[in-house]
Amino acid sequence: MHFRKRILVTGGAGFLGSHLCERLVAEGNDVLCVDNLYTGSKRNIVHLIGNPYFELQRHDITFPLYVEVDEVYNLACPASPIHYQNDPVQTT
Repeated sequence: MHFRKRILVTGGAGFLGSHLCERLVAEGNDVLCVDNLYTGSKRNIVHLIGNPYFELQRHDITFPLYVEVDEVYNLACPASPIHYQNDPVQTT
């Protein structure tokens, strides 16, 4: 019997996060994608929206988020020198 895990992916609308979300959904998990869309894009996950095992929540992880999950993958990091130079407080 397969236990369906609820998995949180922060930065899930970014390049790496979106691919991880896709893989986790394909493996039969419930995926909660959390992204503030500062550097991520809905275009990266548009094909997952509407899937009953995928949920997108626009949220900045510098603020608390109270959810129950089995696993967390923290990929929230705008790793871009350009973004850092423009907004060093928000990108650290």
